[in-house]
Amino acid sequence: MRFPLHVATDMMRWQLRNWWAGNKRVPIVLMLEPLHTCNLACIGCSPERYTGDLKDRLPLAKCFEAIEECGAPMVSVCGGEPTIYPEIAELIEGIIERRKHAIMCTNGILLDRFYRKARPHKRLTVNVHVDGMRQTHDFVVDREGVWDKAVEGIKEGKRLGYYVCTNTTVFRETSVDEIEEMVAFLSALDVDGILLSPGYHYEKLAGQDHFLFRDEIHEKFKHILELSRRYPKISSTPLFLEFAAGLRDYPCTPWGNPTYTPKGWKGPCYLIEGQYYGSWKEFFGGVDWDYWESRQDQRCHNCKMHSGFEPSVVRKLGESPRDILTMARWQLADVRNASSRHA
Repeated sequence: MRFPLHVATDMMRWQLRNWWAGNKRVPIVLMLEPLHTCNLACIGCSPERYTGDLKDRLPLAKCFEAIEECGAPMVSVCGGEPTIYPEIAELIEGIIERRKHAIMCTNGILLDRFYRKARPHKRLTVNVHVDGMRQTHDFVVDREGVWDKAVEGIKEGKRLGYYVCTNTTVFRETSVDEIEEMVAFLSALDVDGILLSPGYHYEKLAGQDHFLFRDEIHEKFKHILELSRRYPKISSTPLFLEFAAGLRDYPCTPWGNPTYTPKGWKGPCYLIEGQYYGSWKEFFGGVDWDYWESRQDQRCHNCKMHSGFEPSVVRKLGESPRDILTMARWQLADVRNASSRHA
């Protein structure tokens, strides 16, 4: 199977419960940013986004309150860099105790410190950011040696028994040949999944040449879609990859991955910082979801990020029996044996 059985069944139960309740808009993954402190200044982040003081981090109680208010079955702990969060082990344990699935997104620099404090668990995924091979990755994070630390952390996580995935943002500098080299390299490390998503251009990024316009995204992801048929470790869904390749269209689902930060609930979405809300009720009832779903805002025109559109795959799936069959075959594929045959 692509994803562990308990993850798939938890997601299905959550969707069915909300369907029976008549809930039209359902959060799927809570993006939890317990701190706005980072140990890198990557080109993919705005200069001011993650320069917060550690003392301004969210207390554990606020994190758990947000998890319970949102209700989503998955919690992506991001930031900032979550391995800097002093209470990271306690936060992960609390997520597991609440029978949620925790995804800890990290640049890998301090993974050794995390491993000393934490423990492997079937409800925990360690998600390491890898933006290409060594030269490209270290360029993207603006520091030499980070790729080597990330790879070291992946290897050690697998040795210790963690479920380890990777997350790659595809920039203009990332060639398709390099993406294949990276996927082959990570597959050989036996990572449990490789997520690929485009870094897209919008007006705030004027003058920056690293980000992709829509046609450029389509061109790169046509090749990535083909790669996904040869490298089963690629965990982006086939329907999302078809969307990123320009072969199908979806409305956005900005409420699918709601974001909670030290400033409160961020609206309208994980990527666009429009307004912060003090409570879940104010957030979920205060954002004009119809407007943001329509993608008519200028900042949305080039966006094809997984955080907005993998949830769209989920909510639109029931409209097409063919798509249901495609996703069922994809989920049930014997990834491990296929990977060994490819190797």
